[in-house]
Amino acid sequence: MPSPPATLPTVGTNLTDLTLKKKKITVRELGGCMGPIWPSYFKDCTSIIFMVDSANTAQISSSCIQLLSVLSAEPLSNVSVLIVFNKRDMPCIMSLMEIKSLFRIDDIIASATQPITILEVSARSGEGLKEVLSWLESIIVK
Repeated sequence: MPSPPATLPTVGTNLTDLTLKKKKITVRELGGCMGPIWPSYFKDCTSIIFMVDSANTAQISSSCIQLLSVLSAEPLSNVSVLIVFNKRDMPCIMSLMEIKSLFRIDDIIASATQPITILEVSARSGEGLKEVLSWLESIIVK
């Protein structure tokens, strides 16, 4: 079996067009290092998929702070949010319960004005990606 392709973090911005339920949507991917310019895209945003590298425990607190910044932005007060814990296939990750606790996900959900969904995925293996597409389709139907 061939080895999976190497992955790299997004360091810029990528645009991808998808057609779901006969509707075209544009997904704008903004890397974590682009955090300072994220607000310039908020007014055109209809939903958020917030990807967390759950194998990089050193960045969990930084990711949590970035998420709180996104959730507190006024233009995003009513958008649907999907938090994706990625790299769940890695051998050295915390359990989902541990990462949710460290991320304080229950407190975030309780205080957020947005509806929040949480999924675990492995972008490398494809596990969980069908659920991400299902979430996107459910948002489009609204």
